[in-house]
Amino acid sequence: MSGRWLERRKRDYYYKRAKEENYRSRAAYKLKQAVEKYGFIKPGDVVIDLGAAPGGWLQVVREIVGDEGFVLGVDVREVEPLNYENVYIFVGDIMEPSTLERIKAVLPRPADVVLSDVSPSISGVWELDHIRQIELAERSLQIALFTLREGGNTFIKVFWGELFKQFLGKVKAHFNQTRIVKPEASRKESAEVYVLGLGFNKG
Repeated sequence: MSGRWLERRKRDYYYKRAKEENYRSRAAYKLKQAVEKYGFIKPGDVVIDLGAAPGGWLQVVREIVGDEGFVLGVDVREVEPLNYENVYIFVGDIMEPSTLERIKAVLPRPADVVLSDVSPSISGVWELDHIRQIELAERSLQIALFTLREGGNTFIKVFWGELFKQFLGKVKAHFNQTRIVKPEASRKESAEVYVLGLGFNKG
């Protein structure tokens, strides 16, 4: 990591705010802003967080769902426990079929919301990174289709690119409403956006 990158990060408003408010990452504010605007997570919900490390989204979700909800975090990396009885975290690769079975085994009931902030290891070759990210987004959508209750919601990170419209069409096919969301906390130079699917239709 370059010194310039670290310095920019330290100056970053949301990075500083996360430190002050004890969130594990600045990404916590992306989710907070999206939920404040669209209200797709509610108290008592069962929520799956794919790509949960380092745990900023898990913290936000736990605040919203409270003691009556349930939060499941999945990541290829270890995530430091949040120390709540209703927050369960395991290490797993969402591309592995066994991970979906593990998710289903842990859920107390079908999920109300599936979140995905999953990203590939960035190669620097944009076309390749875009394809890899779309593959992860499509797998996240697949997990949502297998775990959501009727009427549930999903919120999935996607990189802009030539395959974006195709992915958006797949979300539209299964949800009553879709939104393209660019939270204020997302860096303006970043290609990431989130696709929000509201009202899962098992059809």
